[in-house]
Amino acid sequence: MERSQERNGGEGVAGREPGGEGLRLRREIGLWSAVSLMAGCMIGSGVFMSPQGVLVYMGSPGASLVVWAGCGLLAMMGALCYAELSALVPKSGGEYAYILQIFGSLPAFLVIYTFVLLVRPAAIAAVSLSFAEYAVTPFYPGCSSMPQAVLKGVAASCILLLTLVNCWSSRLATMLVNVCAVAKVFSLLVIVVGGAVVLGQGWGHTETFLLAFHNTTQQAGRIGMAFYQGMWSFDGWNNVNYVVEELKNPKQNLVWAVMIAIPLVTSLYLLVNISYLLVLSPNEILSSDAMAVSWGNQVLGAWAWLVPLAVVLSTFGSANGMFFGGSRVCYVAAREGHMPQLLSMVHVHRLTPTPALMFTTAVALVLVIPGSFSTIVNFLSFLGWITYGTTIGCLLYLRLKKKNLPRPYKVPTIIPVIMLLASLYLVLAPIIDHPQIEFLYIFLFLLSGIPVYFLFVYFQCQPRCLQMATLYLQLLLEVAPTTKNVD
Repeated sequence: MERSQERNGGEGVAGREPGGEGLRLRREIGLWSAVSLMAGCMIGSGVFMSPQGVLVYMGSPGASLVVWAGCGLLAMMGALCYAELSALVPKSGGEYAYILQIFGSLPAFLVIYTFVLLVRPAAIAAVSLSFAEYAVTPFYPGCSSMPQAVLKGVAASCILLLTLVNCWSSRLATMLVNVCAVAKVFSLLVIVVGGAVVLGQGWGHTETFLLAFHNTTQQAGRIGMAFYQGMWSFDGWNNVNYVVEELKNPKQNLVWAVMIAIPLVTSLYLLVNISYLLVLSPNEILSSDAMAVSWGNQVLGAWAWLVPLAVVLSTFGSANGMFFGGSRVCYVAAREGHMPQLLSMVHVHRLTPTPALMFTTAVALVLVIPGSFSTIVNFLSFLGWITYGTTIGCLLYLRLKKKNLPRPYKVPTIIPVIMLLASLYLVLAPIIDHPQIEFLYIFLFLLSGIPVYFLFVYFQCQPRCLQMATLYLQLLLEVAPTTKNVD
């Protein structure tokens, strides 16, 4: 590890700045940009698509609302635990940085191996496909199925456009996050207000709430799958931890961002789901291919086009936030020697992690080709909760072994204990109750990272052709190594 840090901290082809210090990512993310990044990543396609999945698995509207509230509570507790870890390990990279610091190199490599090659690119691909579906729909009225080539092409265009924005300027990317976050909140408020108007006019499905818990499932595995669907809509609650080195006053602003963003999003999600249930019957929700569009057709009339527009803005902003945070994790892992050295460099003029962004783009574009939104949510959530549980284990380990560490911020011990138990439940319950062969494939993919680690990281097998490619690409892309922002 020391060798890799020394190597990455050395002189690059582009040289160092005149002051003798290496290049650094700028601290350009203030409190409200952090709130926008967190809320903007959470509010994506999930709230427009996942309510149907939660209702399918839970069986009743009342239980579905309980799951949504529970997802918000889990996201809040997890984010508070991550805020304490961020104060103890003030590095970008989120789970990867914490596991590397506390549990060591191999567990951290397995996290980054799955994150960089599967989890984050697959999430970007899924959200981009959702963006494409709603963006293309107005051009194919009345079509039950749109041409797959068109959908994939629009999704790929979305990914490439976001790559260009993030490579050009981190400030431009954060401005886009802020604008999209405001648009998302406004669109959700339209749905909330529409539900209130329906209730006031007295024509909504109020009978749904009289038998709210009828037919609720008792199966542990189905409850776990319902939480997978709901937590997909909260995915992004940890995104600010990925960019701590670009956050102004991180020890204070990270906690405030959590306290503002997650309760806001949870409240909006609950009110939006109540609005759905007021306008649409449970049977209509279960039979609808685009539930938000069905809601808009019944409530907004001639203004129903606002709903697809809201989904397009939400998915575009969410994909941008995933790019912004995900590329930083790839960049930090390369800086620690767990990814090719080129990915640890930033553009000498724009100070953006261009190679990491391009790598994330390439993998996401590959996954767009065979991917579909509905097939990856549960399995990404499965991998995610393995990582969350391991990260919360880091915090509990520090509580037991290093009690005297200075902690600017500390959560009650019961919170990480609850999060660890919830992680174990959400990983094991679906496997035990409803085993699927895909879970085995994911587990085998995770294990495949062990020989890769020993070959390329532990024994440092680096072919000369790779070293030459790194040198030429460094010159071509005008990138250089960086130092860490830990102040």
